[in-house]
Amino acid sequence: MTDAPQPPTGWRAVLSNPVLLWGAFVVVHFWLGFLNLSGPGEPLGDVQFVYRFWTDQFVVAHYREGIDSAWVYPIVAMLPMLAARAFGVAQYSATWLSLVMLLDAVAFAAILGWGVRRRNTAVAWWWLGFLVLLGPIALGRIDSISVPIAIVGVLFLATRPRLAVFILTIATWIKVWPAAIIAAAIISVKRRGEVLLTAVITSAAIIAIALALGSGLNVFSFITTQTGRGLQVEAPVSTIWLWRAYAGLPGTGVYYDSSILTWQVKGAGVDVAAAVMTPLMLVVLAGVVVVGIFAARRGTRVADLLPTLSIGLVAAFIVFNKVGSPQYMGWLAVPVILGLAASSAGTGRSFRTPTILVTVVAALTQVIYPYLYGYLLGLNPMMLLVVTAKDIVLIALLAWSVVSLVQSARRVHSDAPDDREWLPEVWPFAGNHSTRVND
Repeated sequence: MTDAPQPPTGWRAVLSNPVLLWGAFVVVHFWLGFLNLSGPGEPLGDVQFVYRFWTDQFVVAHYREGIDSAWVYPIVAMLPMLAARAFGVAQYSATWLSLVMLLDAVAFAAILGWGVRRRNTAVAWWWLGFLVLLGPIALGRIDSISVPIAIVGVLFLATRPRLAVFILTIATWIKVWPAAIIAAAIISVKRRGEVLLTAVITSAAIIAIALALGSGLNVFSFITTQTGRGLQVEAPVSTIWLWRAYAGLPGTGVYYDSSILTWQVKGAGVDVAAAVMTPLMLVVLAGVVVVGIFAARRGTRVADLLPTLSIGLVAAFIVFNKVGSPQYMGWLAVPVILGLAASSAGTGRSFRTPTILVTVVAALTQVIYPYLYGYLLGLNPMMLLVVTAKDIVLIALLAWSVVSLVQSARRVHSDAPDDREWLPEVWPFAGNHSTRVND
């Protein structure tokens, strides 16, 4: 067992003050809420118009997306959308922002140790800064629900792996991306059978409920509805056609697809690229998984392997995705928080490089959306440079992960220390009987 951490002194004590921490949390969320409700660019447009419309159909017309028809999101995503109607449709947007703030508060408390200890104050401050840099989109999409749930899940992985994977599976059935964290956990931890079984049982229960409600195969429609869409403007691969359109190539440009309510690119080769991006993404994900498995077999510590593999898989999801919406950048906070927490505990490697890269991505994302998004659609050269820079940083993040995994796999870790203390205890009621991933 490691020695108990000494209480912070000086400026560290000031930054660790719970009043300051939670005061900053409230200020950040009120600022982002203000931007969503009053800022330019209608950053809360999907919530105000699309989500509320879907719930109107559900409650008034008894037409259930994902059950009575195919839907772009996993079935559990409807629950927070319906919850935002709790105080009436007139307050839908405000209730949505309050719901996200509540979930973020739970995640913030998890980072800080549920009030029992404050060992991760630097991590908590980084997340607040990340939210400010990412901007109003951090609260204004369904991803804003899945991210804090996933944060709680990853912080339980060290001590409550089955509970952690249960939480992460729920998050996956809200938005698919946390499946990358689950995959990384299955590869990294020794009790991978329990982790996999928990994910399967939880998913089976959700599917069974959906089938009982009459969904049929619509419960899987969030997978099939993505296959036929084109290249969204913000997708990294679309930058090629944005520059081609700026150069004036005939038939190349930006258009609005009213069927899926998004801006996409058109031009020679777009259809081919749209057809191959998903298979290519699966190939890249498989490649990262193989490297992760090799690193795990070579004895890489969980504290090093899990955060690095997680951020690699999440980055691959984004880099090779043909959608690439700005809210996707919020996903990156979860593996960074995991890596910073492991590093803060003194068991994981430095996570400085990916933290810096993700911070830059957040800042560049807010430059693009929502305030100056029209300039991107208008092919303003400065905005094209910004979106290109963001793509380069995302690719660098993926490359860092793969290189780090390869370097780790080349080293034999037979003398690695016991991994059972690879994250700070975040479950205050575990006592001396907490279940750990390597027991």
